[in-house]
Amino acid sequence: MAAVGLGDREYARAFREETGIGFPLLIDEERRTYRAAGLRKASLLHLLRRSNATARSRARQAGHRQHRLGQNPFQLGGSFVFAPGDAVRFAHVSETFGDNASPEALLAAVRGPSPSARHEP
Repeated sequence: MAAVGLGDREYARAFREETGIGFPLLIDEERRTYRAAGLRKASLLHLLRRSNATARSRARQAGHRQHRLGQNPFQLGGSFVFAPGDAVRFAHVSETFGDNASPEALLAAVRGPSPSARHEP
């Protein structure tokens, strides 16, 4: 497992310290990985979406907080599970803030028997 984030080494170090993640955090200051994966950028209008407000409320209730904004706070994310042979087992491209793949879906893709299967929630 690895994460790809925007920002420089200092931002990645601070993020790692704040979150306590124990897996590799790769840096993509130029958004090359994001573009290659077809990940979108949000706009100010995304902030007004009801789904965004719901996601923010759910995150606050679970004890999460917004970390320091990076160099591109409107970059949307995604979640992917790859298998040997360049097989994509799972791909989720976020439509807006708070639109994340469920941990259950990710684990199912990791455990899945067929590397050629593609799941999109």
